Amino acid sequence: MAKREEKRNLETIPVGSLGIIPMEGCRSLGEKVDYYLVKWRTERESEHKDSLAFSGYQRDSYILKADVPRFGSGEAKGVIRQSVRGFDLYILVDVANYSLTYSLCGHENHMSPDDHYQDLKRIIAAVGGKARRITVIMPYLYESRQHKRTARESLDCALALQEMVSMGVDNIITFDAHDPRVQNAIPLHGFETIQPAYQFIKGLLSHVKGLRIDADHMMVISPDEGGMSRAIYIANVLGLDMGMFYKRRDYAQVVDGRNPIVAHEFLGSSVEDKDMIIIDDMISSGESVLEVASALKERKANRIFVFSTFGLFTAGLDKFDKAYAEGTITRVLTTNLIYQTPELLSREWYINCDLSKYIAYIIDTLNHDSSISDLLNPVERIQSIVARYHAGELE
Repeated sequence: MAKREEKRNLETIPVGSLGIIPMEGCRSLGEKVDYYLVKWRTERESEHKDSLAFSGYQRDSYILKADVPRFGSGEAKGVIRQSVRGFDLYILVDVANYSLTYSLCGHENHMSPDDHYQDLKRIIAAVGGKARRITVIMPYLYESRQHKRTARESLDCALALQEMVSMGVDNIITFDAHDPRVQNAIPLHGFETIQPAYQFIKGLLSHVKGLRIDADHMMVISPDEGGMSRAIYIANVLGLDMGMFYKRRDYAQVVDGRNPIVAHEFLGSSVEDKDMIIIDDMISSGESVLEVASALKERKANRIFVFSTFGLFTAGLDKFDKAYAEGTITRVLTTNLIYQTPELLSREWYINCDLSKYIAYIIDTLNHDSSISDLLNPVERIQSIVARYHAGELE
């Protein structure tokens, strides 16, 4: 850790006093991020510690008191319970956390992405333009699946980005956006979409022994044409071949608002006896990824590892339990960027990739107005951890 921080010049004067507001659905992640920031800033030797520009630099916590109380009618308001004047604010929000509830005229309502997004806007509105800078960290980008128009339909993601910017948000940081081109909606503002490739590889190498990471024994698979760039990146960094599936759809009919998939067709070299890494941005119901895994098994693939930034598991875990029991999948890796059920965390086939330290690095660096380029492209770190794995240095 010390070596990584020495590489980054964080002696510059902070943009403003650091403040983090984790929305209720993102509280546990926010507390972990805060833990790292407090730890680093306590340890960091800075000759400017006592200067006015670094006033309030080292604190017991950077989390600001804020909440969104609701009226009996289900309406709400954003309240920030301390001064944010001149602060460099980072608001963390998990729009996919369906575990939270609120009372609506005596009925219990589970919070939808719309509710979380509305609460985010309430907190931004409560800031009232008094912060020096506002950065929204929204790992699962709200409405990111509605990113293009194929009929007479709404472009919700682009609208949401424009709305946040018009309210005074300076930067938006997201992870593995479904289609990064949505940033074209706000061309004059900061928009970063971050790939957690290093954390996936670290999670895999830390939990699975006996992997042979070369083109003869391992392959990276994209489950559809949209995710090709993710697969190409990991394949290139690890020196592996890649293959892809494309979805053959029946355009003559529409089921649940989309054309049903007839088959997954494979493009690529032989997968026989090779370990597979299937990489995608999200597991929704999981149907697609399990069909791809089955198709690879039919082609005599060896172990199958699934990397997915967001594990929504909207249809429950039974299909994955069954696939694991039958040997179709070996491990599934998703991140803690969105809500994880206790049931998921307890599964033998599941590996949790913690992104809190990574987010803390990003916040710490941005607060000092330093470059985050090396954090966005972790080639060196990936190659270093693979070398340590081959040398038997990983626990």
